[in-house]
Amino acid sequence: MTLAQLKKDLAARGSPAKAKISSSFFKTGKGQYGEGDVFLGVTVPESRAIAKKYAKLPLTDLKKLLASKIHEHRLIALMILLEHYRSAKPRERKKLIDFYLAHTKYVNNWDLVDLSAYHLVGDYLLDKETGLLDALSRSKNLWERRISIVSTYAFIRAHEFAHTLRIAERLLRDEHDLMHKAVGWMLREVGKRDEKTLKTFLNKHIHAMPRTALRYAIERFPEKIRKEYLAR
Repeated sequence: MTLAQLKKDLAARGSPAKAKISSSFFKTGKGQYGEGDVFLGVTVPESRAIAKKYAKLPLTDLKKLLASKIHEHRLIALMILLEHYRSAKPRERKKLIDFYLAHTKYVNNWDLVDLSAYHLVGDYLLDKETGLLDALSRSKNLWERRISIVSTYAFIRAHEFAHTLRIAERLLRDEHDLMHKAVGWMLREVGKRDEKTLKTFLNKHIHAMPRTALRYAIERFPEKIRKEYLAR
C-alpha cells in the first residue's frame, strides 16, 4: 500500500456535490477560518475505511499528507496517526506526539482538532505533567488553543476536571467563536459527570462568559434553569 494508491483511492470516492457542501460548512471563503481549504467530497466513514486500509503508512508519508491543501488528505493522515498511536508501546508514543505537535499548523480546522486532540495529546498527558496544555492555550494559533481545551476531554472521561476548568477559565475571553463553542462543549461534558462542579464554575464566571460558551455549557440543563442562567 503506497501513498500514491491512497490518494487514488480517495479521489475515486470524491463527490463534487458533497465537496461544495463541505466547503460551505467549513467556512473556506476569503477571510473565513478555513480559507483555502480544498475538499474532495469524501465522507468521514469512507475516510476511516481508507485510513484502516493504509494504516501502516510511515510518518514520512503522513507528513506529506498533512502538508496537502486537500482536507481529506489531512484528515486521513490524522486517522492513520491515531492508528499508529493506539498500536504503539508506551515508550514509542512520545515520538508520535512530538510529530503531531510539530505539525499543528496543518491541524487547521475544527474537525481535525476534535478528531485528534484528546485521543493523542489528552491521552498521552493523562499520567504526565500538563504544562503543555497551558502553553497551547496561550498560543496565537487558533487551532493550538482549541487543541488545548479539547485535549482535556481525556481527563474529563477519567473524571478529572481541574485541567478543563483551568484552561476554560483562561480561554473565556478568547475572541473566536470556535473557541467559545469548544469551551462550552468541554464544560458541558464536565456537567454530564458532575453538575455541581459545572454550576460552581458558571456561578463564578458567568458574567465573563461569551453567550455561545454559556449556551453550549448549559445545553443539558432543564429549560427553566437554562433561562435563569441566560437571564443573569
